[in-house]
Amino acid sequence: MSATGTKIQRSDREWREILTDEEFRVGVKEGTERAFTPGNYESEKRAGKYHCKGCDTVLWSSEHKFESGTGWPSYWQPASEGVVETKTDFKMIIPRTECHCAICGLHQGHVFKDGPPPTGERWCINGIVLDFQPDE
Repeated sequence: MSATGTKIQRSDREWREILTDEEFRVGVKEGTERAFTPGNYESEKRAGKYHCKGCDTVLWSSEHKFESGTGWPSYWQPASEGVVETKTDFKMIIPRTECHCAICGLHQGHVFKDGPPPTGERWCINGIVLDFQPDE
């Protein structure tokens, strides 16, 4: 969470100062990284937390990660309640549920209803907008 616990708003110019071009395209412009992109944490097996690159908020945990076979890191729920917000995405023919960091708004990916128990959800996340911190 931000130091003050409040939402962070940045202009495109401010985002470009802290993100790479590809991180900006995916996180700010709501793009999608290619499946199985090297370094996107899809195959990360260590215990740890996944922090938002925009504000360092812990969004995802290895405790909730599962192998979806989709090419993106997948989780059956966020790390804690209230750290991820959703909205309907109409960019494709069928509406999807898009998810964003609740603190800085950085686009994370989408949530689908084809995941494992106990939630039945698959939060399909762009690893490029994450910073993995392994447990010690």
